[in-house]
Amino acid sequence: MKQLNQFAVYDELPLWSAPFGLTLLDTVRMAKGINILDIGSGGGFPMLELAERFGNSCQIFGLDPSEDSVAMITEKITLRNIPQAKIIRGLAEKIPFPGQFFQLITANNGLNNVKNEDTVLAECYRVSDIGGQLVCTMNLPHTLTEFYVIYEQILAERKMMESIERLHQHIFEKRKPVDYWKDKITRYGFSINTINVDGFKLRFSDGKSFLDHYFIRTAFMGPWKAILPEGREEEIFSALTHELDILAAEKGELVMSIPYVCFDCIKR
Repeated sequence: MKQLNQFAVYDELPLWSAPFGLTLLDTVRMAKGINILDIGSGGGFPMLELAERFGNSCQIFGLDPSEDSVAMITEKITLRNIPQAKIIRGLAEKIPFPGQFFQLITANNGLNNVKNEDTVLAECYRVSDIGGQLVCTMNLPHTLTEFYVIYEQILAERKMMESIERLHQHIFEKRKPVDYWKDKITRYGFSINTINVDGFKLRFSDGKSFLDHYFIRTAFMGPWKAILPEGREEEIFSALTHELDILAAEKGELVMSIPYVCFDCIKR
């Protein structure tokens, strides 16, 4: 059983967050003897990779509201023997550390998933040391645009205008544009060194393979169905599968775009 746990701990790179996180890892400034905070640590990437790359002269703290995430990362820390890393259950709206404690704060697709962005950015400023670095990534409004275009067309054909409005709200709540984040970050006292816009593709054989994918089912399907009136889910998603299949047949595959941005910031 321990051998299985060791393999599970080694395979810790989530496919979805990998491109975001690799850009983040290329952006952080390496240093010794610093305190690091990772907001929204999820399954432990890139938190634990940061801990091992910065080494045992540094302390890194992960912060996540999920009890399951805290338990998972705690086990990984133990099995991988990373004593400089610690995961804490909590909200980024109330970071449990004193002012100017951290020289580096990271958030890999984390800031766009908090309940109150303003409070979180104010807290990041409070706990950042003067000259401290903030590196954050987030996906952008055109994420999965190929899907959303078809979804909106199907809703429009059925004159489901309230659902279209809820669809637009859903996209904006989780995927703000670059200028939105630029304004927010600078408003709370950080200067922006660089803004790196990038992206990647997710490829599928057809609509069913896309909609049945585990990550799509767990991360997206609930909100997608929630925009619909009760009793219309089967009808709409049957139509979605059909239209996605047509697109896949025309193109030879179904390709979904995932644009994202990485901000490199410093506390003034």
